[in-house]
Amino acid sequence: MVMKGKKGVILGIANKKSIAYGIAKACQEQGAQMAITFLSERFEKKLAPIAQELECGTRLYPCDVSKPEEIVALRESLKEDMGEIDFIVHSIAFAPKEGLSGRFVDTPKSAFNVAMEISVFSLVEVAKELKPILSKNASILTLSYYGGVKYVPNYNLMGVAKAALEMTVKYLAEDLGKDGIRVNAISAGPIKTLAAAGIGDFSFLLKWNVHHSPLKQNVTIDQVGNSGMYLLSDLSSGVTGEIHYVDSGYNIMGLPAVDFDEKGKASIAWNGE
Repeated sequence: MVMKGKKGVILGIANKKSIAYGIAKACQEQGAQMAITFLSERFEKKLAPIAQELECGTRLYPCDVSKPEEIVALRESLKEDMGEIDFIVHSIAFAPKEGLSGRFVDTPKSAFNVAMEISVFSLVEVAKELKPILSKNASILTLSYYGGVKYVPNYNLMGVAKAALEMTVKYLAEDLGKDGIRVNAISAGPIKTLAAAGIGDFSFLLKWNVHHSPLKQNVTIDQVGNSGMYLLSDLSSGVTGEIHYVDSGYNIMGLPAVDFDEKGKASIAWNGE
């Protein structure tokens, strides 16, 4: 199995619809041992059955990335229970609701700061604090979205955060590369997750992606999970600093897909109705 003998930690599973769960499941099926984290006691109860399914044993730890002491405590728990680890999955993002609606120019500074701290700086802090227990040739993976590259309606502040996250991946990849540590991101197509519930008209994005992506379908957490497993495994030992798209090819499109009539006149293949 591709991940046999590998040990790692997954930060950011909310439920079985989470992309992070898809990655964890793919890694576990390929022989990896894992620990997972929870944000609060409310999530601990929800994640206990998932931890059991993923054969984590008692390796279910608290980690609110807005509290540096909890990241340090996570490192110590991992060190005690697992020793060195081979991979980290960072699936954490948050923006206050006032940063996800209305005009972008009206974004409050407080919302901007929170989004950057939780969605971007947390990757730097997790990498820094867990680095002492990372094995040689370890891999770090985070999650992005196309809204960090191009404008996506209602994504607003989170789009800016994802843009910063993608550059953070590149700078971390260069900095940690000298230590043999790889850092990559997956930019997944729209998936109906708990995080997606905060994006206005998300159902429209799902339909639009189906009609205008080359594969004419939305991706699943299993598809993203398999790609994540590849980036965490030795199969991708020569890959770092990459933003790997798993979006049915939507990111390659310069214009919406079009239909042509018998006279060669073009029209948009789907108008959203």
